[in-house]
Amino acid sequence: MPSHLDTVIAVPVRNEAERIAACLRAIDAQQGLAPGRLGLVLFLNNCTDGTPEIVAGLVPGLSIPVRVIETTYAGAHAGWARRAAMDAAAAWLDEAGTSGTLLTTDADSRVPTDWVAANLAALDAGADAVAGRVELIPEEAALLPPSLPARGKLEDTYDALITEMEARIDPDPSDPWPCHRTTIGASLAVRRTAYAAVGGMPEIPLGEDGAFVAALLERGFRVRHDRAVMVWISARLSGRAPGGVADTIRSRCEEPDALCDARMEAVPRALHRYVWRARLRRLHGQGRLTHDLAWARRLGIPEAEARRIAALPRVGEIVAAVDRASPRLTYRPLMPRQLPGQIRLARAVLPALRLALRLRRAKPALPPVASVPSATADA
Repeated sequence: MPSHLDTVIAVPVRNEAERIAACLRAIDAQQGLAPGRLGLVLFLNNCTDGTPEIVAGLVPGLSIPVRVIETTYAGAHAGWARRAAMDAAAAWLDEAGTSGTLLTTDADSRVPTDWVAANLAALDAGADAVAGRVELIPEEAALLPPSLPARGKLEDTYDALITEMEARIDPDPSDPWPCHRTTIGASLAVRRTAYAAVGGMPEIPLGEDGAFVAALLERGFRVRHDRAVMVWISARLSGRAPGGVADTIRSRCEEPDALCDARMEAVPRALHRYVWRARLRRLHGQGRLTHDLAWARRLGIPEAEARRIAALPRVGEIVAAVDRASPRLTYRPLMPRQLPGQIRLARAVLPALRLALRLRRAKPALPPVASVPSATADA
């Protein structure tokens, strides 16, 4: 084992005989790293399709050290498998005597040759964790019904517009615009120390990646959603994890009018949410959250719950708790047919927002919440 190993990729694997070779070759082709820095953990769980034999044949030909773990567990699920893989990777770093970096991707994904280097660059720039964006593997995406990529293009366009709004109204110095808001296990990187501080990857059946990043943010860790970090993911319709990407793609093929993701709200409602988040951070910084509960009354949060929230130790926890507790901040995702109109509205609003915020840079106070369009105006 090289003494200077300081970066380990963790990959949970279950029945990936068709795709594991492409995944491993992509990981082995990483560039821009000093020899010996990178290791790979493959956590093979409940495989019944010959994946272990394929892995055994490929590993000796790889240029990086690999640890293969095989197990069978009746209660296995996506969160359990990713945690087990990342815990094994963390243990390897501990053996090497370095805090180092953990990365994770999926066994049916393909990382570009600069994936590790791009993640490490974002971490070296000051982040504690990096969330990458994803694109569908082109040759697989080409087999999907044309309506799906058309909808995806609309969603990507709108997501970028509201993300810029959020980044400008409620800026995070460690995650400045341009950024994205994708959180997916196919591309995550985290400092070993931050991973331990939040208790590791949540061992939940679905959404472990989003819960992990949320925990980091609530604890005050710096998470960079870096547009320079990208992974190609499978466009297959039958996946390994119930409720995962494959299920989402299939359901949208079967139900073209299925709701968009939760954060895809109408422009007025999104603005309302972002301004409130910024206002809460400002009140917290001024020490006013516990002394004046007018904010809670306006958000429909009972006094006892508001006091509990205001007493939380970190502003990230407070903002997340308010989002959950306020009936006036309930997410109301758009229907696909609403996207073109909201895109037009967002494109009309953004130039004015950029100008207004530029003019107010000399004055740190944000505009009052009352000046933001009503959150009920979901046209």
